[in-house]
Amino acid sequence: MNTIAPAAAAPRMDIEHARFNMVEQQIRTWEVLDPAVLDLLMRVHRENFVPEQHRALAFVDMEIPLGHGETMLSPKLEARMLQELAVQKNDSILEIGTGSGYMTALLASMGRHVYSVDIVPEFTRNAAARLATHGIRNITLETGDAARGRDQHGPYDVIVLTGSVPVLPESFQRSLNPGGRLLAVVGEPPAMQARLISCVHAGAYSPVVLFETSIAPLKNAQQPQRFVF
Repeated sequence: MNTIAPAAAAPRMDIEHARFNMVEQQIRTWEVLDPAVLDLLMRVHRENFVPEQHRALAFVDMEIPLGHGETMLSPKLEARMLQELAVQKNDSILEIGTGSGYMTALLASMGRHVYSVDIVPEFTRNAAARLATHGIRNITLETGDAARGRDQHGPYDVIVLTGSVPVLPESFQRSLNPGGRLLAVVGEPPAMQARLISCVHAGAYSPVVLFETSIAPLKNAQQPQRFVF
């Protein structure tokens, strides 16, 4: 496991108090009770992955702007996704949307290797620098358009999309190993659902709707067919 040192922007005690409050008041109350996930959120320091100008918002229940029209997911949504995916130490993981690199760090701390793809080159570069600084090496960061699938390093045990898709391409579930899990937020605002799809065995999948939410879409995501009259 990798332990990430906190930023020095505020006194240590204040940062740890804010982190504790985030976990107890936001995350536990959103049905995230897995001790391994809660412990990880205390050890992998979120503030180090927030853009400098928004560092004071690191523990606030909100999406944080990253630039290029993208945002960092709220802490409770990141935690809930992580819990539902039930990442195991030997899992090969695909993350669509690297963003700040924070979810990448969480996934890498739980699994064997994370392949993370982002369409914005700046995000890939910045995340690589942050993750390298903190000694997280079981990752492969790539720049590219993976909104409709990415099988270069597959199949995978875990796939997570950090942006929403109006339609979930079947290519994602076909990239799962037997026993693998795929988590995606599917739909259009205001009606989106977080879905967990498990691969029961080759070609057979079991979908579950977890909760309703609304997050920004992935760029170039597949669109639903619309009738034109």
